[in-house]
Amino acid sequence: MFTGMITIALPKGSLESQTLQLFNEADLEVKRTDRDYNPRIDDKRIGKVKILRPQEIPTYVEKGYFDMGISGLDWVKETGSNIVEVANLSYSKTGEGNVRIVVAVHRDEPIENVTQIRPNSRVTTEYPNLTKAFFVSLGIPVQLFHSFGASEAKVPDLMDVVVDLTETGTTLRRNGLKIIGQIMESCTVIIANKQSWADAEQRKTIEEIKTLLIGVIEARNQVLLTMNVPKDAMEQVIAALPAMKKPTVSQLHGIDYYSIQTVVKKSAVNELIPRLKASGAEDILEIPITKIVR
Repeated sequence: MFTGMITIALPKGSLESQTLQLFNEADLEVKRTDRDYNPRIDDKRIGKVKILRPQEIPTYVEKGYFDMGISGLDWVKETGSNIVEVANLSYSKTGEGNVRIVVAVHRDEPIENVTQIRPNSRVTTEYPNLTKAFFVSLGIPVQLFHSFGASEAKVPDLMDVVVDLTETGTTLRRNGLKIIGQIMESCTVIIANKQSWADAEQRKTIEEIKTLLIGVIEARNQVLLTMNVPKDAMEQVIAALPAMKKPTVSQLHGIDYYSIQTVVKKSAVNELIPRLKASGAEDILEIPITKIVR
């Protein structure tokens, strides 16, 4: 058996689709069926794989049931799990970017700041520990009600305040709420069991898996541009190129042309290509990148 083999817990629910896509793009396809509770990854470094609720994963990783996990930073903090935060992954349930745990009240409330929340207000949340600590720090006593979903729908009929996770705030506003404060910003994280991290072979495997996953995320917004450029247009073309580093330049055999390769942001490429062509570049190719390992 491979001595550095690790076990991994992956999140189900809102983070599931993005996480499975990330692993697939990293050539670590998670093979499963709809009823398969024991998926597998065909990689000698990875043994048991489980797909679990992200709320549970930090605790299970801390206890050593898994060597590595993917969960939200919000659940790491809410559970107070004693784990290693290996890396941040810049995606949430719908795509790129972080999410926020915010405090909201009904839009008709004459409250614009969390310090104005009335003592003994009824607060509903899926994050009772973070919420309790937050209001203790403000010195405001509240009645805390643990929510098991649809928290925003409980204000104002059942509750006065909601503490909830949001990406854009759209759902809260749609339900007649306004955001008046923020507890924390969260992102998806790679976490590791402390004993596994202390083991040289297992840590090496965790680092290798992290490198592959981060490499995919780094590559998602970049493309490789290659082009041929006549010698007398070289300086003009290079001046038009934004690049991670200086472009790679090599002379073509037998003619006064050069080949240029560089990595650029995907969002800029549609404006960049016409400028390069106008500067004298020819045979421009845009090539997708699957991984960037720095």
